Amino acid sequence: MQRVEKEIARLIQEIDYEEVSRLFTMLSGGKRLRAKLILKIAGEHKDAPLLAAIVELIHGASLLHDDVVDEAMTRRGVASINATESSKTAVMLGDVLYSKAFSELVYFEKNVAQTIASSVTALSKGEMMDVKMAEYFNANESDYLDMLYLKTATLIEAAAKAAALLVTKDEKKHALYGRNLGLAFQIIDDILDITATQEQLGKPAMNDFVEGKCTLPYIYLYEALSSDDKERLLASHAQEISADESQWIQTKMKEHKTIEKSFQLAQKLSNEAQVAMSEDTELVMILETMIKRTF
Repeated sequence: MQRVEKEIARLIQEIDYEEVSRLFTMLSGGKRLRAKLILKIAGEHKDAPLLAAIVELIHGASLLHDDVVDEAMTRRGVASINATESSKTAVMLGDVLYSKAFSELVYFEKNVAQTIASSVTALSKGEMMDVKMAEYFNANESDYLDMLYLKTATLIEAAAKAAALLVTKDEKKHALYGRNLGLAFQIIDDILDITATQEQLGKPAMNDFVEGKCTLPYIYLYEALSSDDKERLLASHAQEISADESQWIQTKMKEHKTIEKSFQLAQKLSNEAQVAMSEDTELVMILETMIKRTF
């Protein structure tokens, strides 16, 4: 990963603007899941660290824009750029990171560059869908998973596929692996938003629901509730909810096992990815670590 961090630092330095460098140091690197995936698949290729750096810049840009849209005051437990600087600054920094990533992407072979570029279009579409779906209580599991694929899984899928293309491995199997890893990763995130503590999350628990997002546990809960309880759940959607109401929702989730049902889908997706990559123990280990994480 040191090679990737050096490439990221080089790309930021080449932008040649002190303000961008200053702001970039304020961003948390996160888990670098996409970069690690590229290195696991194509680590022997000389351009793998650069590809990983490009993907991380794209991911960072998408998070900056996400925080502005969500009016998020924190990111990974620290103040977000839009909170400490301004929303305008966060958007412009995201634009700089996107454009720098694309200017470097053109040096790769067409199939590799196109794989990453297409995923960014899909990612942006997914972000728009996420915003639109937050305007109402979405109880449609299929619609939610479609949005989840576009917003979260598509860039992970593209990272795995592009890395495979770099070293002429089976891109279809690696794309399936990346897609399922991305979906399962986000489903686990959705679960942790409900089950983890504020200290673990770096934000209030059940914040997704307050922001208007209906993740799988809520969708499954709505399906299981009586008519009166459905109305009660709908009344809490996209609202600041009291401790009593939060407790009621969590009690109902336990009663109807909606957390367990959501985890079962994440496990199913993980298992499918493990079958596709059964000969690569390191990629299987990434899945096993992801599915067991607690924050």
